Amino acid sequence: MLRRLHPEQPESFAFTAANQQWAEAQITKYPEGRQASAVIPLLWRAQEQEGWLSRPAIESVADMLGMAYIRVLEVASFYFMFQLQPVGTVAHIQVCGTTSCMICGAEDLIAVCKEKIAAKPHVLSADGKLSWEEVECLGSCTNAPMAQIGKDYYEDLTAESFGKILDDLVAGKVPTPGPQNGRYAAEPLKGLTSLTEYDSGKTRYNASVELATDIGDTVKRIDGTEVPILTPWLGKDGRAAATKAAPKPPKAPAPAKPAVKQAAEAKAAKEDQPETLTGARDGKADNLKLLKGVGPKLEQTLNELGFFHFDQIAAWTPEQVAWVDARLKFKGRIERDGWIEQAAKLAAGEETEFAKRAKEDGT
Repeated sequence: MLRRLHPEQPESFAFTAANQQWAEAQITKYPEGRQASAVIPLLWRAQEQEGWLSRPAIESVADMLGMAYIRVLEVASFYFMFQLQPVGTVAHIQVCGTTSCMICGAEDLIAVCKEKIAAKPHVLSADGKLSWEEVECLGSCTNAPMAQIGKDYYEDLTAESFGKILDDLVAGKVPTPGPQNGRYAAEPLKGLTSLTEYDSGKTRYNASVELATDIGDTVKRIDGTEVPILTPWLGKDGRAAATKAAPKPPKAPAPAKPAVKQAAEAKAAKEDQPETLTGARDGKADNLKLLKGVGPKLEQTLNELGFFHFDQIAAWTPEQVAWVDARLKFKGRIERDGWIEQAAKLAAGEETEFAKRAKEDGT
């Protein structure tokens, strides 16, 4: 199957604040110079956020990891788990069409998709809520025919039960995944012939279905708000020194600018630069790690730029924020984590919730 970027692309892509924090945490799993190893989880998170992978999303991930755009496109186009075209806003249906499912009625399920969604795969339904495709074996042969919707399996399907699931999804309902014929898991259709003392009635669902139903929305995409973002590989508190991205491919030199324009830009840059110091006042620097998002490495970077005190940061104008932001690895962190508001409180002798927790953790 030829996999190419969709002809219609959005103008831009940006991770949400929660997903950006998650992505930055994933990069810290890998040694310096090996950030490219995070390409698959970051692409997957981008797809979870948008539903599919657009060109701007692929290029954004490449920029974060210091990779050439073509290298990330190679990964996205190689793995079929990545969707390179828009999918349904509610759900994308993947019908297994391999041997066991085909024998047990997969063609009937595909007929339902053609009738209720679209005549061809990877085409949105009229209301834009659903899309579908036929996929290779999903490994649930005992419960054939089956389909994967979101992250969950819907097994032991018939055309009627499958059609009802699609109708429920369009109506905003959340169908229960797992076997649809009353089976608990993958026991024989005629009943247990061994391990008969096992009582599946102890729980309402098998473990996989139970977890899906506990979440409350089985087709919900991960958005970064599900659990606290931790980095246990770096320590219990999840704090980590920033990692250095791999060097980006060299770009062609920009044409020389007229001397008058260069002078004007130099003057503007000087005006935008905030007040800096060559050292901390009285040799006593503020603990900048009490600002959310600032770790030891970033504190060192701020000190090297000439910032040692909360009142310096609290005084930054929007133009000065842009000046500082351009010199940090992860853009947008100042505004996203609210440094100026936090710094103003700390400079005034007040205490923020984050600073209080940081002190308790021994920061």
